[in-house]
Amino acid sequence: MATTTRIRPHALVRASGGPRYAVALAVDALGTGMLRPFLLLYGVTVLKLSPPATGTTMTAGIVAGLVCMPAVGRWLDRGARSTVVATAMLVRVVGVALLLAAPPGHVWPFAAAALFLGIGNQAWPAAHAAVVATVAHGRDRDAALAAGRALRNAALGVGALVATACLAGGGAALQWLAAVTGLAYLAAATLAWSVRLRARPSAPRARGREKEPAPRMPALLTANVIYVFCLNVPEIALPLVLQTQLHAAQVWAGAIFVANTVLVVTLQVPLTVMLSRYSRRTVLALSGVVLTASYLGFLAATSLGHGWGAPAVAAVSVLCTIGEIVYAGSATALVTALAPPHALGRTLARFQLSTGFGLAVSPAAITALAPHGVTALWGTLATATLVSAAAVRRT
Repeated sequence: MATTTRIRPHALVRASGGPRYAVALAVDALGTGMLRPFLLLYGVTVLKLSPPATGTTMTAGIVAGLVCMPAVGRWLDRGARSTVVATAMLVRVVGVALLLAAPPGHVWPFAAAALFLGIGNQAWPAAHAAVVATVAHGRDRDAALAAGRALRNAALGVGALVATACLAGGGAALQWLAAVTGLAYLAAATLAWSVRLRARPSAPRARGREKEPAPRMPALLTANVIYVFCLNVPEIALPLVLQTQLHAAQVWAGAIFVANTVLVVTLQVPLTVMLSRYSRRTVLALSGVVLTASYLGFLAATSLGHGWGAPAVAAVSVLCTIGEIVYAGSATALVTALAPPHALGRTLARFQLSTGFGLAVSPAAITALAPHGVTALWGTLATATLVSAAAVRRT
């Protein structure tokens, strides 16, 4: 198996879809960073909805967005690539427009906006992975997927910083941020559509297999539901533990989130390239072991109590981020490698269904476990993740 041993920026850009596509990814992520972290605040501040109603509506939009994935998978398997990415971005333009048009005190227009934003957010990862899988092959594809994630996280972070600086303007500032986000999505969709990338026709020997089902991968998809909990650890689990268990200053949660973003941006590609000498399945299993160790580290750190607990949690969060990086660099790459060409779209759609489901249920699971103590939270996560890593390794 070919191994990527060097990082070549120009080659990474080409393998990621080309310069215009890379700019589209950056602009899209910049807009998302300006709106997504503050969508709950928009519903409460601008639309005057209650926090429970706003949160429930946002969750429903995320889950409902998963319904579109089978259709996205079939569309990708018919050869569409950049058009699907552009459509996912345009759908979010509709969501932002509905958000801006929603009158205060009415939850249903906000629900419609959350639905369209959810559809776009769920469709984009599979479509992007299909673009990269079409342009790049082998370990170059893995590096390109990692580079796309690093670029996206960097732009998300910049967008979030811009939005944070504007929050002093209150509801009016949030409305302007939403409008700028919609324009960013529109610009990104235009750039993505201009790439005009389609998959090459299947080889004659494969044409008779076009209607065959995508591989089911039950163990891998089930394990992925547990793995993706790590993505919500810096945003949900750690702030919750720091506040309710350790009574630490809020600056610790902010510092951990910033460190997570910086580490992903700087280490995603180098770590993915470095681990390319091993099989993707082995690396994915290894990420589960690293995440398990970090969860046990959080359990030990929180036992230190007020004073040393918060610095210890921050230190362990670096290990958790490394596990997240290794997971993100191997999971999608493994799925694209396992997928037969005629069913790439449907396979990626199934993978995104498991990812989206895990991201949707993890906040509820984390907040349900936390009141029962740190042992219930971190012990459950550690056990489930270790079992998932063993299942990945056995398949």
